[in-house]
Amino acid sequence: MLFRAATADPTDLDRAIAYPADGPVPALTAERIREELADNQFRPEWIWFAEDEDGEILARALWWGRADSTRPIALDCLQVRSAVADPAAVAAGLLAAGHEAFGALPGYNISLPRDWRSTPELAEAVSWRREAARMAGLSSEIERLRYEWTPAAGIPGAEGRLVFREATDEEFLDAFVRLSSGSLDLHTRNELRSMDAEQLAHEDIEFYLDCPGERSWWRLAHLPDGTLAGMAIPSATPYHRNVGYLGIVPEQRGQGLIDEVLAEITRFHAAEGADRVTATTDTVNIPMAAAFDRAGYEVTEIRLVLESPPR
Repeated sequence: MLFRAATADPTDLDRAIAYPADGPVPALTAERIREELADNQFRPEWIWFAEDEDGEILARALWWGRADSTRPIALDCLQVRSAVADPAAVAAGLLAAGHEAFGALPGYNISLPRDWRSTPELAEAVSWRREAARMAGLSSEIERLRYEWTPAAGIPGAEGRLVFREATDEEFLDAFVRLSSGSLDLHTRNELRSMDAEQLAHEDIEFYLDCPGERSWWRLAHLPDGTLAGMAIPSATPYHRNVGYLGIVPEQRGQGLIDEVLAEITRFHAAEGADRVTATTDTVNIPMAAAFDRAGYEVTEIRLVLESPPR
């Protein structure tokens, strides 16, 4: 079995695009792959094959990154031909080869319908992918709800319980630190096992600064008397507007203020002409999921995120 990037032969990209995406897990279309290549978000060195001794492609992995990324951020698509007897082993070898070349372990995002567990064929296809990811070092798992708002849901009004204003980097750093306390977000909780809240706050700020959204969009939320209540960070992906980061400080939780923070982000994007706003939250973060439901956001898919374990 040969594991290699799609860089050795001029026909490699054509072969990658034409690869027969059999199996029940949704695969990227040829058109989408071409678009991502044109935008430099897929690259030949991030597309990997598993080939048999006759040169037949038995598996394909597509890693994704931003246009200016120096290495891939996430595995976007993984397929093994249905005739392969042990798909987990072939996929694990393919992922391990890619990880070694990248010098990193990008996470793997599997987009699934909400009822994927009730379809045996789909559940089995997810099972071998999880096993392959585990063997390749991605043993931490988070299941997330992907939400979407469109103007048909209506633009929420302002209740007036919170005042939103711009703030300095130092004020945002303090807010990130305070919001991480008692967070139900699994990524936040996992990261706090290996670093303190201020280190995590710096990383979060760098992440959102690196997103396509603008720093000028960020707002702190205060009660009318000036007491900090929370934070609203409208953001964006390379494809559409995004909720980004939002939260309420521990001492103000349980009063429904998260609805106003989410409404502020939604209004901001709507005023900018966004026809779609996406968001994600962990399935275990029931209060946040309920806030999205109340705000008219609809679940469009489940995102299974497989990552390397917390440091």
